[in-house]
Amino acid sequence: MNGLTIGHVAKQAEVHVETVRYYERRGILPEPARSPSGYRQYDTETVRLIRFIKRAQDLGFTLGEIKQLIELRRNSRRNRSAVSALATAKLSDIDKKILQLQAMRKALELLVDACACKDHKLDCPIIEALNDDEKGMIIKKEK
Repeated sequence: MNGLTIGHVAKQAEVHVETVRYYERRGILPEPARSPSGYRQYDTETVRLIRFIKRAQDLGFTLGEIKQLIELRRNSRRNRSAVSALATAKLSDIDKKILQLQAMRKALELLVDACACKDHKLDCPIIEALNDDEKGMIIKKEK
């Protein structure tokens, strides 16, 4: 049989076989050739592509964004400004997430500091803040 089996691709790319199948279903990986007996046959570029996908995911890119990056990667006359725009947008997304995480941390820190458990009181400000009522205002998202 010519080409790599799905198991060999997964092992070389350090992912699960189901990950390879998932990427195929999502249209991120091209449909592989099939042997006469129906086995998938991959080329070595598939391993490189999966590693590319995993590195992009590690940087926070979504699968939709990765599809765009792959298209730009395939284009022999890569549009560097398009790649830069995607990376810049991802940086902006990350900055927003950092601000949200900092706000979440501050809200939780306030709740822990206000915790009545230290005083053995029955009411709990953490539980009350998680309830859907006026007392839960400390953690409500700003719009």
